[in-house]
Amino acid sequence: MDIGAAVSSTQGVTADKLAALPDWRGSTLFDARERLALELADALTSTPATVPDEQWRRLAAAFSRPELVELVAGISWENYRARFNRAFDVVAEGFSEGAACALPTRSPAGAPPGTRDHDPPAHTPRG
Repeated sequence: MDIGAAVSSTQGVTADKLAALPDWRGSTLFDARERLALELADALTSTPATVPDEQWRRLAAAFSRPELVELVAGISWENYRARFNRAFDVVAEGFSEGAACALPTRSPAGAPPGTRDHDPPAHTPRG
């Protein structure tokens, strides 16, 4: 979220919304279309990535085909970046200066070092 938070803030996304992302379902800050987009992001981030027909019908009712292509492409790109960065232990570079970095749900206690949020990598970054 480091670079994403920095870029989003220039596009009108508030720090409050960025901070609410980990619990977007429980937040009142997101409108109906944003909630559909976030639900899609959750579906595409799961393994396996699956968008049920009912969810797709709701998306198609709210977004045009070009908008859906853009949403899926953007979410897919962010998933690619996240997995790439994880493979090489890439850490935040300070683009958002900690001002609005949403934190993901923590991994279970006892997870290997470097796999829990905010743990330093267990070794020198790969690459």
